Amino acid sequence: MARGDKASRTVGGNAGMTVQSGHLPPEGGTVAGDALFMNPGGGKTGRIAVAVPFRRKAIPFHSSPACFILMNYIRMKKLILHLAVLFAFAAAGISCSSPAPEKRSKMIPEKITLSRETLMDKIKGAWAGQLIGCTYGGPVEFSYRGTMIQPYVPLEWPEGCIRSRMEDSPGLYDDIYMDLTFVDVFERLGPDAPVDSFAFAFAAAGYMLWHANQSARYNILHGILPPASGHWLNNPHSDDIDYRIEADYAGIMSPGMVNTASEISDRIGHIMNYGDGWYGGVHVGAMYALAFVSGDIKLIVSEALKTIPRESAYYKCMSDVIRWHRLYPYDWKQTWFECERKWSQDVGCPDGVYSSFNIDAVINSAYVLIGLLYGEGDFAKTIDIATRCGQDSDSNAASAGGILGAVKGYGRIPEYWLKNVREVEDMPFAGTDISLNGACRMSFGHALQAIRRNGGTVGDGEVVIACQQPATVRFEQGFEGHSPAGRIPIHKPLAAIDSIVFEGIGIVFGGSVRGGRDGYEAQVEMHIDGKPVETALLPVSRITRRNELFWKYRLPPGRHTVTFKWLNPEKNVSIDFGEALIYS
Repeated sequence: MARGDKASRTVGGNAGMTVQSGHLPPEGGTVAGDALFMNPGGGKTGRIAVAVPFRRKAIPFHSSPACFILMNYIRMKKLILHLAVLFAFAAAGISCSSPAPEKRSKMIPEKITLSRETLMDKIKGAWAGQLIGCTYGGPVEFSYRGTMIQPYVPLEWPEGCIRSRMEDSPGLYDDIYMDLTFVDVFERLGPDAPVDSFAFAFAAAGYMLWHANQSARYNILHGILPPASGHWLNNPHSDDIDYRIEADYAGIMSPGMVNTASEISDRIGHIMNYGDGWYGGVHVGAMYALAFVSGDIKLIVSEALKTIPRESAYYKCMSDVIRWHRLYPYDWKQTWFECERKWSQDVGCPDGVYSSFNIDAVINSAYVLIGLLYGEGDFAKTIDIATRCGQDSDSNAASAGGILGAVKGYGRIPEYWLKNVREVEDMPFAGTDISLNGACRMSFGHALQAIRRNGGTVGDGEVVIACQQPATVRFEQGFEGHSPAGRIPIHKPLAAIDSIVFEGIGIVFGGSVRGGRDGYEAQVEMHIDGKPVETALLPVSRITRRNELFWKYRLPPGRHTVTFKWLNPEKNVSIDFGEALIYS
């Protein structure tokens, strides 16, 4: 193919998919490579990337041999000088925490043409991949905390495993039924459905929720609506993984349109998350969107990351994963170790701070990227690595499997995995009347709507998608200025507590309400330093429970005294306090 010519190419090996590429770069450029250096002070070696000018201009053949040798000698000296300067910088210890922007070797196309069959196949591959990953990682979910799952530990895929787990452990599929709640709202109310309709749909649903989702449900049912329902001041779990595990729908309904996916995530993701917790969903949604227009996993991961602000911890961690993958391209365990060393801290989640349990969106999203990058496009390898990274292993395998499923399409997922999918394709998920096939039909219709609304066209046999270059969403940071400073063991019922004294700027009280009649809500006042702070309703119901009994951030630094008053006590009801997390 001649330079400067326009050409069509096929993406991801999928028939029916044609991309119009832009002009290829002109002749010339740089030669890039790696060079080893040794630090004279510490004796440690390292590797730096170098780029030197490259020209094809030949030395005239009429030149004498001496001239030929002399000119090449001069060029070699320039190259040596160029490298020497780089070595000097390396020896001086100059480095950066994230990789410098690279010139893209492949661009997101301006437009892409897909057959309707290919679009549907990719949508079904995305939903099926998510279902497979969730099921595969489910048996070891949070069984391995702060440690990887070693290769000698078997991860099995027995016949009928999806059906049995959907019947016996329906709560395992919160990754999917939360998605489907939002898909259903789009189906009923259209693409401009108000955010409150999504909020009330999942808040009123009968399925079990945890962490940021459950805290948001409680907030919504008690009048704290989005985006306040997901803000860290109202939701101690706002940095958790929740929206990341349910953002799949946003990218699936926005093929090739990363910014459309981000706009959807802005509205819905802030129902339950904020800051890094929200960024996890934005990034996943963008990766799904790009999976429809590229088969290059590295491109999908890095281009989607452009939607995330560089100053966020989320961006820095994912950039590190990309960089470590370049340094250790055949050793995912080394990258895992680097992530644990640098990014395994949890500041927000009351269950994760001072614990090996970690449901933070940052570290778990790093595991998704490790699976995608080291899986190298192999479905089994991708979900296995994502699972073996540990922590929220089912959700991480679900995200990685769904993104790769969108790249491959349903028809190219190996039969080994699909045999268990086919027998549940029309089986509704918990708390919904939507099956896998139903989700695919709805998402296909929503994708056609999005294509039309964003400059594309929909024909009888094919669609033309106007692809979008990733735009960065706004910066926001949860728990700013708050650092964990200790835990206070309480382990008493409220009736036995006189007061609790602590020193810091914030406190979160863990605990639960037990006993009592159905529908009972304990009404309790919390006072700090003699001033009323909150009157909380604490439901007995597990579905509508409050994750934490009380919390308060942004207090003046110093010593504080907390007291409680139970306004409507009932016989056989106990409000049991666990531990209090302190911030300074």
